[in-house]
Amino acid sequence: MNQKDLEKMIKDIILNMSATGASSGPAPAASATKMTYRDYPLSEKSADKLRTPTGKRLDEVTLEALMAGRITPEDVRITPETLEMQAQVAESRGRVRLAANMRRAAEMIAVPDERILQIYNAMRPYRSTKGELYAIANELEAQYGAKVTADLVREAADVGEARGRLKQL
Repeated sequence: MNQKDLEKMIKDIILNMSATGASSGPAPAASATKMTYRDYPLSEKSADKLRTPTGKRLDEVTLEALMAGRITPEDVRITPETLEMQAQVAESRGRVRLAANMRRAAEMIAVPDERILQIYNAMRPYRSTKGELYAIANELEAQYGAKVTADLVREAADVGEARGRLKQL
């Protein structure tokens, strides 16, 4: 595999990997222009609009930069802005559920990985009370600004209660 192919593979991984962990650097604002399916794949057709969580342009993510230590693990995380662009592409093809999922993922970027796993386990049947789940939802909304995800946790608490699948005290 030559260097150009490897760099393309790294860029593709950046765009397709799961969004986890909080961004510690400046993330540029999303483009004012709406993305459509014509902009897909973003790494080829809209690379000038893509940034890493630390603000690097996609063309700065190279094997040479990696070997020189200019690329860090934070540089290979997806940003909320990139997920929003992906959501816009999905919407332009009528894939509203996929777009909604991309936006929820963008909300969750700020939530630490460990906390996401704790929340996932708390949402399993019989693991939490309705009050505990509502407290998680309040935390997601207040601490991380994840309103849509918080609403889903509240809905899960209500459904769990209706189906008798919550922890009893």
